[in-house]
Amino acid sequence: MASRVEHPAAGYRKIFETVEELNEPLPTQVTGALPSWLSGSLLRIGPGLFEVGAEPFHHLFDGYALMHKFDLRNGHVTYHRRYIRSDSYVRAMTEKRVVITEFGTAAYPDPCKNIFSRFFTYFQGVEVTDNCLVNIYPIGEDFYATTETIFITKVDPDSLETLKKNMSLAYNIIKIPPPQQDGSDPIERSELVVQLPSSEKFKPSYIHSFGMTENHFVFVEQPVKINLLKFLSSWSLRGTNYMDCFESNEYMGTWFHVATRDPATYLSSHKFRTSAFNVFHHINTYEDQGFIVVDLCTCDFVYKYLYLANLRAEWQQVKESAANAPQPEVRRYVLPLDIHKEEQGKNLVSLPYTTATAVLPFEFPQINYSRCSGKNYRYVYGLGLNHFIPDRIVKLNVRTKETLVWQEEDSYPSEPLFIPTPGAADEDDGVLLSIVVKPGAERPSFLLVLDARLMTELARATVNTIIPVTLHGTFKPRAP
Repeated sequence: MASRVEHPAAGYRKIFETVEELNEPLPTQVTGALPSWLSGSLLRIGPGLFEVGAEPFHHLFDGYALMHKFDLRNGHVTYHRRYIRSDSYVRAMTEKRVVITEFGTAAYPDPCKNIFSRFFTYFQGVEVTDNCLVNIYPIGEDFYATTETIFITKVDPDSLETLKKNMSLAYNIIKIPPPQQDGSDPIERSELVVQLPSSEKFKPSYIHSFGMTENHFVFVEQPVKINLLKFLSSWSLRGTNYMDCFESNEYMGTWFHVATRDPATYLSSHKFRTSAFNVFHHINTYEDQGFIVVDLCTCDFVYKYLYLANLRAEWQQVKESAANAPQPEVRRYVLPLDIHKEEQGKNLVSLPYTTATAVLPFEFPQINYSRCSGKNYRYVYGLGLNHFIPDRIVKLNVRTKETLVWQEEDSYPSEPLFIPTPGAADEDDGVLLSIVVKPGAERPSFLLVLDARLMTELARATVNTIIPVTLHGTFKPRAP
């Protein structure tokens, strides 16, 4: 495992700076050898605009969504990016100010209005942001940008144009059907599968992901809560942002809820409580010998450490701030399905390989989803975080705890996506794709292609522009 490195030049600041969108794709310079079978588009999304005029955004999750595309075709690679035309973005560009409150930045009434107009603006209700900066999902033949609110936005994966905004269901598990022969929108045919409970009616947990096995759903109710009464009242009166409405109740612990998939039924008898932790990302969830194994990237209440002022600070300040912060780690939890086979008070977990071990600071996990999702597996890939700054890509063997690392001086990679080799026999036979920013280089950004088995570089495609931080994405293979 690579040792922790220092970043005294603070080059990481560049990934948190505003960039302009492109009118047309840029060519890249390819070094190394791209696999002949690797053809398609890497689509990524994240914040790209960190201020509107003189009005800055304050939190990592505030910046307006910028969609990126590295297109790989016949050994050549191009790079393109465009902003999502959300209502939040369009209105901000029109009025030259933040109009709709974001995660950590409050919007205020137009200062050009008179005092009476500004007063009544506060009582017009809460406008929920549609700034879809978190992820891109394929749904049938379509692609949607998503965020943590009720909105999703249909996008064109080729031109990166914004097509259509939809509302989704919040705090429910829904099923979206495959493409319909009549050409109807699959989103409009979505079905509610199961509703999951909240321990406190007006304080639902913050949810970013959930687990799914071949037969069950697993929902983690974490102690980070959204106070809805505060959200609906204080916001309208004082310009509160989302972060101001968060509460952390560590006394409640963290609850695992289980539901069956067919028929879709919440199992009220299968609730499991553990000590408090928070979670963004599920790694994988699977069943084995009458148990559900849940692998997670856990953390404490890290949201407050992701303000841009912290992430853009001098390296020594970044380290001092992060020294007091909880570091993400990989954890495994095992839930017994047969809770009545032993007398009360006895340990119900008898799997021979379930010793839990905390691993290096690790986030944005990826596995070989096409082969291993919901099944027993061996490898997970992710970002190694150095005081919340991503500076390495890690491969973890979840059975042996062994790791392999890719790292390059003053380089800041994004979440690695695993693409399997066609017809591969082994779980880790494929490549990893990651966008890497190297601020001091002549061509400061590149698409990195790694051998997923050995974690060695196969190729890189460099481009003459800085690429800001991206959160999640997907790979769209080219049709044969």
